[in-house]
Amino acid sequence: MMTYQEAAAYIEEIPKFSVKHSNEHTRLCLKRLGDPDRRIGAVIHVAGTNGKGSVCAFLDSVLRRAGVKTALFTSPHLVRLNERIAVDGAAISDEAFLRVFSQVKETAVYMEETGMGHPSYFEFLFLMAMVHFAACGCEAAVIETGLGGRLDATNSIVRPALSVITSISFDHMQYLGETIQEIASEKAGIIKPGVPCVYEAKRPEAASVIENAAAEKEAPCFGLAGEDCRITAQGEGTIDFSTAFRYDGRADFRIRSWAPYQVRNAALAVLALKVLREHNGLPEEKLPDGEAVRDGLLMMRWPARMEQIRPGVFLDGAHNEDGIRAFIEAAGAIRGGRDAHLLFAVVHDKNFAGMIRSLASEVPWADVTVTEVSGSRRESCRHLQQLFLEAGQKNVKAVPDFREACRDLMARKGDGLLFICGSLYLAGEIETIKSDD
Repeated sequence: MMTYQEAAAYIEEIPKFSVKHSNEHTRLCLKRLGDPDRRIGAVIHVAGTNGKGSVCAFLDSVLRRAGVKTALFTSPHLVRLNERIAVDGAAISDEAFLRVFSQVKETAVYMEETGMGHPSYFEFLFLMAMVHFAACGCEAAVIETGLGGRLDATNSIVRPALSVITSISFDHMQYLGETIQEIASEKAGIIKPGVPCVYEAKRPEAASVIENAAAEKEAPCFGLAGEDCRITAQGEGTIDFSTAFRYDGRADFRIRSWAPYQVRNAALAVLALKVLREHNGLPEEKLPDGEAVRDGLLMMRWPARMEQIRPGVFLDGAHNEDGIRAFIEAAGAIRGGRDAHLLFAVVHDKNFAGMIRSLASEVPWADVTVTEVSGSRRESCRHLQQLFLEAGQKNVKAVPDFREACRDLMARKGDGLLFICGSLYLAGEIETIKSDD
């Protein structure tokens, strides 16, 4: 019998001997596992470029507040694999992780021995999540796509109750396409015939693609337009906003966040719940009322989204150009007139040159420290230092060890603020420091 550590190590090794497979392959795996996805209640399937995790977390929090037994599948994890698979807000235990790992591994070995191929890293974890959620008797599941939508393993779910598409921007272009329209088309691949779709409609070129895809599948379509929500007040770590539509008579809400970009994610979640409510996506007694929505939004916590990890230190997972623009807006709202220091790292397959130009030109950083994440995807901090200098940023320091970089900045920031961004991998590294405190 494997230990938890051995099981986790096995999963981390999968990319060395397996590749991505078709949705048909994932469905065959699910069938061999007893179709666990068909034994879960209402499934809300979420795709998009930015905001997917936050929208999923808002939905999960509200449903839990309404008394629904929830399942939540997200990626990537920041510290431990268990974070990806949660029931009622709690990550899967090591014991349950090992139990469902054993079941999925048995199916994976069968698939490999019969020539159909071992599930990929993400497919394996998705299968584990479905087995766990079914065993727990979850009444609703919020499922986040990994990459894209149309070809994503999560798209093997046959009949979700609702499809949600968050904001579309440039990311993973080597897989999803070079234009916003091409990327939106891949994300819109999660739309199912007749299944309602809720989407971020602020970007017209993406919205038209999603609307056309929904029309082709005769799926009711509901967009969150630019004017459909507005911030009404912003305090120390809280933001009040109102929506142009009402949920159970309510149009005013509050979230605990420092980041204005979370308002549209919260509003999209409210619209999704409104559509779920109006299209009988849950049993009537489980439908969240206005009070559950209000409280659930306020209760939501999602790490590394302009998270204040200690006084004056903010951690954000922004890792593409649109994400960085949202990060800059949030940092500006927090900074006021205080000195701001930046800690930055990226993985090499991102368009980090554009991210650096925006950071250097739009925020008057007192200084910038560039560092490196662990693993083979890290980008040289010396290269990043050069790009910041070329973009006009002064006082740029390169420190390869992120722990040393973080300790140095925290020690000398004084009364100023420290912002950390550039990669969810960096956010995960910082979370390990935070958990050591």
